[in-house]
Amino acid sequence: MATLATRPRTVEAEINYIGPMDSLPYFYAKDHERDNLLLEPHRVEITDARQAVPAPSLDREGFTLVPHRSAVGDFEDTQQTSTLYPAEIEALIKDLTGADHVVARGTVLRFSKQRDRDAYVNSLPAGFVHVDTSRESFAQFAAMNLADHPDKAALLAGRYVGLNIWRVLTPPPQDLPLAICAADSVTEADRVTGEARVDGVGIEEFRFGSSLYRASPRHRWFYYRDMAPDEALVFKQFDTADPAIVGCPHVAFADPSAVDPIPRASAEIRAFAYWRG
Repeated sequence: MATLATRPRTVEAEINYIGPMDSLPYFYAKDHERDNLLLEPHRVEITDARQAVPAPSLDREGFTLVPHRSAVGDFEDTQQTSTLYPAEIEALIKDLTGADHVVARGTVLRFSKQRDRDAYVNSLPAGFVHVDTSRESFAQFAAMNLADHPDKAALLAGRYVGLNIWRVLTPPPQDLPLAICAADSVTEADRVTGEARVDGVGIEEFRFGSSLYRASPRHRWFYYRDMAPDEALVFKQFDTADPAIVGCPHVAFADPSAVDPIPRASAEIRAFAYWRG
């Protein structure tokens, strides 16, 4: 069996960036036949972040891997993923960042192998390089998540950051791990504002700004090889403390170094961390 020492430090894989378009790029969570996307496949090197020296950090590259054992026994139990899991993640992010206030919500399950897609929303792994929000929707969600919080004005006047928290639910090696692009290798010129359109059985469609990315040789791609369910990958969307940050673009890819990979199931939740102004 290949070990960390014998498996390559980097792999090469094909990922999809956005190509040149003269109209708004948009994509649906379920009905991809209605997507308006021109995707360009590019082969890139993706480094095993477990072997990176120094290890990537949330402040520098915009992402980090942390140990985190969830008490959720069944991630397909919506009661646990709508109450217990958000509370766990809020505590994790508060401890990790020192934020004054954290809101986590919206657990999403994804599967690399076909499931009953009518039972899930947005259940396919990410097929193109993106960040979940645009600059505009990032600010909108930051305000919406505070709702009637008594310190809303002070929290919005201070720093806030949008985060994704991603974990695998299946043992390694996964067939489609998540590749993360270092935030300090991406510029605003690489980013294209698009629109995510969330559709599904029994829900009212809603839309919000999303970010897609043009290819660049500057981009530095990483992944955490053989992630385990008791680990959490935390990465940034945007951060008001650093306007140059245009998020950590991410995308699923087929790991060519994995032997007899297991179909990946994963859970993702989004959080906002706030510091009072």
